[in-house]
Amino acid sequence: MKKLAPSLPLFGWAVWILAAGASSNSAGQVVQNPDPIRVEVDAVNVLVSVTDKGSGNFVTGLSRDDFEILEDGVPQVITHFSKETNRPLTIAMCVDTSASVRLKLDFEKEAAMDFLHTVMRPTDRALLLEFDTGVTLLNDFTSNPNDLARAIESLRAGGGTSLYDAIYLVSEQKLLFEDGRKTIIILSDGSDLTSSHTREEALRMAHLADSAIYAISTTRFGAGIDHAGESALKQLTGSTGGRVFFPFSTKQLAEAFSQIEQELRAQYSITYVPANRERDGTFRKIEVKVRGGSHEVRHRQGYYAVEPLSSM
Repeated sequence: MKKLAPSLPLFGWAVWILAAGASSNSAGQVVQNPDPIRVEVDAVNVLVSVTDKGSGNFVTGLSRDDFEILEDGVPQVITHFSKETNRPLTIAMCVDTSASVRLKLDFEKEAAMDFLHTVMRPTDRALLLEFDTGVTLLNDFTSNPNDLARAIESLRAGGGTSLYDAIYLVSEQKLLFEDGRKTIIILSDGSDLTSSHTREEALRMAHLADSAIYAISTTRFGAGIDHAGESALKQLTGSTGGRVFFPFSTKQLAEAFSQIEQELRAQYSITYVPANRERDGTFRKIEVKVRGGSHEVRHRQGYYAVEPLSSM
């Protein structure tokens, strides 16, 4: 179990920090570099989920010719296309253990364990962290769901809520250099009280790590609804191509996890080389269209056009 600090390397090894352009020296101190280190954008990969508007079912039989992709309104040439049914998953499970979720924690724990046992295959990897006043890694990446289940059992509620710190830190220091389809799954009421990072900073880091955020809100298990928290979760998930769920019962909580599992195995991967090759740090908007039919298309809203990132 390791406590995570926003201003220090997470797990004792040197980590490049994008937003501040910082690294650590041999003494473990954070050192500011004169130039920020950024992400390579020669090729852009976009994971796309397509559902039928009428039934809500995932549409899995599409081909490359059914898709059109635009960047800042300009059509792009698709260089690679595949159906993402077997590509390994890289999952960061982030569980809110603040005082506000105390009465809901047992339901969260049971549903999270069922999800991991259902979704994980031998090639998949997942980690577990909890966040309250601070952010703590309970179990690093593993392909064994039983390891994660034991860590989930140990969860206890109390303290504040550092949701944005959790997203920022796990994106920056655990997902940035990982391969596979990177997914952050959040169980929380979405109400952030104690983070040192803003929502915008957390969202930017998730984009830089190319991670989709899925969230299951716990607000509707109680007597009142936290509209601000729900709005925050909608913004975090919508921008990264993920999705937010608002279950009212333990049955709906399990169904939400089931829908996430189905979606992760029903996505398309589209890659293109941007016609605009400038690395000016701006956010480039992405739009994916499906020709014909009546579909709902979900994907990340864009990416930051920045310089290559050095890993160590």
